[in-house]
Amino acid sequence: MLRKSKLFILLAIIALLIGCSAPIQNPYADQNNWAYFPENSQLKKVDVFLVCPTVYMGQNNSFNMEINDAQTRPNFVGALNMEKGIYEDVCSVYAPFYRQAGLNVYSLDATEAEPYFQLAYSDVRQSFEYYMQECNNGRPFVLAGFSQGSDMLLRLMKDLFQNESYNQRLVAAYLIGWRITPEDMARYPFLKMAQGANDTGVIISFNSEAESVKTSFIVPKTTLVINPLTWKTTGEHAPASLNLGAVFTDDDGGVVKEIPALTGAYLDQERGTLKVTDISPGEYPFVLDIFSQGDYHIYDYQFFYRNLQQNVAVRTEAYLEAHRK
Repeated sequence: MLRKSKLFILLAIIALLIGCSAPIQNPYADQNNWAYFPENSQLKKVDVFLVCPTVYMGQNNSFNMEINDAQTRPNFVGALNMEKGIYEDVCSVYAPFYRQAGLNVYSLDATEAEPYFQLAYSDVRQSFEYYMQECNNGRPFVLAGFSQGSDMLLRLMKDLFQNESYNQRLVAAYLIGWRITPEDMARYPFLKMAQGANDTGVIISFNSEAESVKTSFIVPKTTLVINPLTWKTTGEHAPASLNLGAVFTDDDGGVVKEIPALTGAYLDQERGTLKVTDISPGEYPFVLDIFSQGDYHIYDYQFFYRNLQQNVAVRTEAYLEAHRK
């Protein structure tokens, strides 16, 4: 009996040691943790890794969305649907659910807020690492985000894109509605901003605002930008005739209204923001307190929808042509 007891204890210890050394499965192996995960990515030549903007409002004692939050998930998918039409014609769409920071986090002191952003980022990084290891198979890909989604992807690029194999597969990164500073470029020289309509491996970014705006929550000082109407980084005014179509969608991604030539735009050479012309702030207000009159943040994708959609196709074709064997 004693020998059997010792044997049992020995086997239990061995099992425990084996269990402790077993690798922890990436949570993104579970497709329930993906808002979009293609059944057959081979239908398109390129993938897009799409990260959702802020949809979780937060509560008094809750600062990150729970990944299985049944109330917020429909809003999360709805926000993705308002963007993914820009990419899905040429890309297979991968979009993770993640414990994004709530809107209430943005009212906190930066030091107090950072742990909540780090938690959100840890999910985005895990999901991207799963995608690269298990799904990418050497395929070219686009990174795409808006607002907090762009912030998460910028963090990801800073951390991982010194890896040359990632940069070689990057068609472009559409990091719209977030600031990218000259200091970022100096500190991370492997990051490159777009300079034209068809350069690849680059970051495309802009922040829309009325001509009267002098500072904003997203861009308190300066940012780097490209004009989505001219695909130039210089300051000339682009007329509304270059706007292929502003598109406003419902939560399913269906087009509710499309307005060709709605706005012109030019770059503010001091702030680096995109000054939007031919409309007034009263026509396109933003109701959240953290934004001021004339901040068109929420409309970044909508105002320039068709130009962005066309540009994704142009950059994808440029990438595929350059890498054709």
